[in-house]
Amino acid sequence: MIRHHPDKNLLLEYASGSLPKGASLVVSAHIQMCAECRAQYQTMNTLGGSILESCAPQAVNDEAFQRLMGRIDQAAKPAQQVAPERSKSTEPMLADAPPVVHKLLEKNPPIKWKTIAPALKMCRLKTGQDQYEVSFHRLSCGGKVAEHDHRGYELTLVLYGSFSDSDGVYSPGDFLLREPGDVHRPTVTEDQECLCFSAVQAPVAITGVSGWLLNRLIPFRPG
Repeated sequence: MIRHHPDKNLLLEYASGSLPKGASLVVSAHIQMCAECRAQYQTMNTLGGSILESCAPQAVNDEAFQRLMGRIDQAAKPAQQVAPERSKSTEPMLADAPPVVHKLLEKNPPIKWKTIAPALKMCRLKTGQDQYEVSFHRLSCGGKVAEHDHRGYELTLVLYGSFSDSDGVYSPGDFLLREPGDVHRPTVTEDQECLCFSAVQAPVAITGVSGWLLNRLIPFRPG
């Protein structure tokens, strides 16, 4: 059961097309996994369409219109009704990932994990934008990520397994938004690994005595 969702303001930004691409990827993936947010998104689109019908017609670039319609159709359909574009990845944890993730994997090289810390591996993804670093984070069974704070927004979606922090427990489909200044320390359950899909606006800052060194070893690469 999915317990953590984007708030209505974030869904509205996504529905209106004003959310940056990097962040939109994570919200889109959540919508494809979550029937509740998918219904809200469809309602927002319906209301938006009603408002547009009452406005004076404006010229729209044909290519931009087609991109918008394609995005609406993809996100509005229930995930089980969308045939995923299976990627070349052999990662079992990605077998049930939403279609938008598989589509992104098709546009990237095969996954190569980079060890960031004893309990954390990372794989950056190319997304054709420069505002957010979009990546997978793979956390080991029972692993604890170093406590860190955020210098920008971080949107995270759990794809596999679960983790917890001081605010709750997050399982597949759960969405988490961290804002600048937020501090937390994720801890993974003992029974299985955890895989997250995230978009980070700015590098996080590891707290504690070793933070000054670790912060220099983890480059930030939007793309």
